[in-house]
Amino acid sequence: MNPRRVLLKLSGEALAGSNKTGYDEATVKEVARQVKISVDEGVQVGIVIGGGNFWRGRTSDAIDRTKADQIGMLATIMNCVYVSEIFRNAGMDTSIMTPFSCGNMTELFSKDKANLCLGEGKIVFFAGGTGHPYFSTDTGIALRAIEMEADCILLAKAIDGVYDSDPKLNPDAVKYEEISIQDVIEKQLGVIDLTASILCMENQMPLAVFSLNEENGIANAMQGKINGTIVTA
Repeated sequence: MNPRRVLLKLSGEALAGSNKTGYDEATVKEVARQVKISVDEGVQVGIVIGGGNFWRGRTSDAIDRTKADQIGMLATIMNCVYVSEIFRNAGMDTSIMTPFSCGNMTELFSKDKANLCLGEGKIVFFAGGTGHPYFSTDTGIALRAIEMEADCILLAKAIDGVYDSDPKLNPDAVKYEEISIQDVIEKQLGVIDLTASILCMENQMPLAVFSLNEENGIANAMQGKINGTIVTA
């Protein structure tokens, strides 16, 4: 796998580092450093960021599910604005796109405009999820990757790949070097949610899962060097 256009998924929790909430600037600067290595070599990069460092979904029956999901969408926008600025400070050009109007803070998503930005070497942040409730940022990145005809989705996680069971609970858990998205669905391995998994399967969109904490993990993954699990479609 030697991708030229990738969509990178970062979790909000990962951006928080040991702080557990908000941002750990050193962590985000390290992500920027690694992404810039590949951008300088011509890899086109889109990024989707979760909102878990601010909001983990509905936690109270006093909040309607739709409103809870809307709060989550706004959390992803805050994250993209912040990370975009760190990337700019590191010498990269960026664009933030959302599926709904967000004043002058973002641009309204357009495939043509996003293609133009990626072709110019800009990092495109796809914020705000799909713009609809009941869909996660997993579904958001699957949708954008398919729309943008990306070579693959890169999932930078706290875990270093896909296992047959939770390695935190089972010390004998076996890590897959490669597995099909159909097997992921059938075995309910939860790499990404079911809606996103089916989208990837139906549209032949491969994924790679690796550890965000691995030294140069993002840079390596963007060069096709996956020290994790390749999920074929």
